[in-house]
Formats: sequence, C-alpha cells, structure tokens
Amino acid sequence: MGEEELDEELGRPSPALVGEAAGWAGDVVVLGAGGKTGSGIAGMARRALDEAGRADVRVRAVSRWSDPDSRDRVAARGVEVVAADLADPAAVAGLPDAEVVVFLVGAKFGTADAPEQAWMTNAVLPAYIAERYPRARIVALSTGNVYGMTEPVGGGSVETDEPRPEGNYAITCLGREQVFTHAARTRGTPVALVRLNYACEPRYGVIADLARRVLDGEPVDLGTGAVNVVWQRYANEVVLRCVARASDAPFVLNLTGPETASVRSIATRLADRLGAEAAFTGSLPGTSLLSDASLCHGLFGYPDRTLDGLIDLQVEWLRAGGHLWDKPTKFERRDGRF
Repeated sequence: MGEEELDEELGRPSPALVGEAAGWAGDVVVLGAGGKTGSGIAGMARRALDEAGRADVRVRAVSRWSDPDSRDRVAARGVEVVAADLADPAAVAGLPDAEVVVFLVGAKFGTADAPEQAWMTNAVLPAYIAERYPRARIVALSTGNVYGMTEPVGGGSVETDEPRPEGNYAITCLGREQVFTHAARTRGTPVALVRLNYACEPRYGVIADLARRVLDGEPVDLGTGAVNVVWQRYANEVVLRCVARASDAPFVLNLTGPETASVRSIATRLADRLGAEAAFTGSLPGTSLLSDASLCHGLFGYPDRTLDGLIDLQVEWLRAGGHLWDKPTKFERRDGRF
C-alpha cells in the first residue's frame, strides 16, 4: 500500500455514513483540520456527501495551516480550506456558518511545561466555538485520558464511569467536555463527545511507535501494561456518524478497538514479522488506561481492521519503505504529563 492508496482508504465512507450524510441539514466545518486526523475526516465528509448526491453542501477545513503540505492534501480532496487562528475570538466570529461542526482542536504535547496553553486551547477556546455555533450539531473529539487507570481484567472504563483525570492535559480535556455540555444544556446545542483511545495508521500511532523502537533496537518499556488501539479509518467514520446522535444531553461515546492488548504482545508480534528482536525494560503495572467501547461497536459495528490486521499493515508499510511521521504518541506516560 502506498501513500495515495492509504489516504484513499482513510477517507472512504461506508454506505451507512453516506445514508446519514444525505440527511445533514447544511454545511460542514471541520475545526483543527490541520492535525493528524483532520484531513481524513474532512475528506471523508466530502466523499460521503458526494456519494449521497449532496453537492449543495460545502465542507470547509479550518486551521492555521502552518504545514502547507497538509493544507494541499485537504484541498486536493475537494474540501474548501479556511485559514484562521481559533484562539482569536475575532477570527472565530468570522468563521463561515455551518449546520455541522466537527471540533478536533486540542493541545497535548508540551502542556506539562506550559499548562496555560492546555487551559486556553482545551477549555477556553471551546467556549468561543459554542457561542459561534449555538444551533449547529457539534461533535467534539475528547480522550480516554479523562477516566484514569483501571485493571485490565475489568475491561476498561465505560461512558457512565466517573472521570478521574490526572495531569493538565486530561483535566483540561474534561474541561472541554464541560464547556460543550454547558452549551448543550443552556442553549440546546446538540453535542456529541467522543472519547478516543489511540487511533492508528501505519505512519502514526502506538503500533508505529513500537515498530520504530523494535527496528531501532531500543528497549520497549512495559510500564504502560496494556493499551486499546483502533484503525484510523473507523475512527474517522465514527466521529462523522456521531453527527446524527448529537443531543442536548449530550451524547458521550468511547471510541477504540475491542481488543485489550499488552504492549509486550504487540512489540513481540511486530518483531517476529519484521525479523527483529524485541527487548524490554520495566515491569508490568496492575492498571492501565483502558476504555470499553461496547456501546460504539453496538451502534456502528466492529472496526474493519482488527488489531492483528493493523500489525500486518504496519509491517507491510515498513517493508515497502513507507515513512513514519515524527509525532510520537507518548502513550507510555502514566503521570498525565505530556
């Protein structure tokens, strides 16, 4: 699989999404579209609308676009590109109208040293968006980090569990949720909050991080214990299918794969298939950051690539000379400091 084929798959909508997109009330705005997931979600929204015969609906991708290549990739998919600094209230006020808003903005890495950035981006900026789009259906990406650690035998946290965030990143992400919840309950804004755990594709993610360490001969730290991962295409689709489920309650959903996988197991399988040797350090903990996505799978089915399929895809990608993005997930951090 090459880069073009991969991007095509990451933006491929299912017939179910196409059917739902046919009923979207109006234009779509994807905020924070310059990040890792934004181009896939914006491109998938455009394709779903086109296949539904909704050429009348516009899809706009909003970011500062500090990376011209990212901007060009989005534009090549028929998505309109809008440059704006979403931390500027005046810029937010000038954003185009929309009936569907996908909120992907977030600050994670570097927030341990600059907590004020986490609070501004993750908790204050959502208030600007909620005020700008009080009648739109808003799907906001969140994180499983809001839950805290659980024992793997318990299957992970469910949506009704009390959040126990640790560190400024997780605390401010919960703040983001609360800001959008306030908009839902006071203005009637339909909101969906999607708590994602570790989306993966062969250029980025937990599996790519572990493959890089195995190939570089670096020891893999076992201190994380176990993880949940999910195929990026499936994650993109679930985010967009939550548009129809946004409500003033609001709707909360865990988004990840069905497997609970030990870090040792993933690294060992990668090493075996890459013809390398996996080395390990640290000891297994009693708890890990895990989410139970049974509700998600019941609504939308299982991911179209399993954990083993993702490992195979990663190996295939590396053997073909595919590159890895220099964007480590830092999944091994247990103290909430990123």
